[in-house]
Amino acid sequence: MSNPLDVRFKPNTTVAALLMHEGRLLFVEEYTAQGRRLNQPAGHVEFGETLDEACVRETREETGLEVEVESLVGIYQWSPPAQPGLTFLRFAFAVKATPGAAGRLGVDVHNRLHADLVPADALGDALDEGIVRALWLSPAELAARQAEHRSPLVPQCMEDYLSGRRFPLDLIRNYE
Repeated sequence: MSNPLDVRFKPNTTVAALLMHEGRLLFVEEYTAQGRRLNQPAGHVEFGETLDEACVRETREETGLEVEVESLVGIYQWSPPAQPGLTFLRFAFAVKATPGAAGRLGVDVHNRLHADLVPADALGDALDEGIVRALWLSPAELAARQAEHRSPLVPQCMEDYLSGRRFPLDLIRNYE
């Protein structure tokens, strides 16, 4: 495929976290240009971060959970059909909760920054501004909400994770 603009291709590098507890996976419900959508805890890699550092940070900011990266699940490239000039390169990781976060596993967390959406007694952490809540869904529950998926990467990453796809972290080399 030729590049009609003769511009260097620069995909948006993102990370996503996959975490399961008692048959349910961790997701976030977030505001997007298309409305409220479901996604894994995910986001862009910031300047100076390694991929695994970005995954830990994004998970904490979007869910309030502290995690450790265990393995790479997959690398995914996607361009939204409505924005063909935009490309995402997603690195999805299997993560585990740190020992201090164990009591929060399986608990939905509503973002107190969106108090207008939930009862006051359900308010939780101050999560990233666009996040409505962190929630735990079974694979069947996620499938039933297909119209709310942020992208086709959401079910594909989940399927790869559930199938046991795991690659060692030393597959990724970090140089300063």
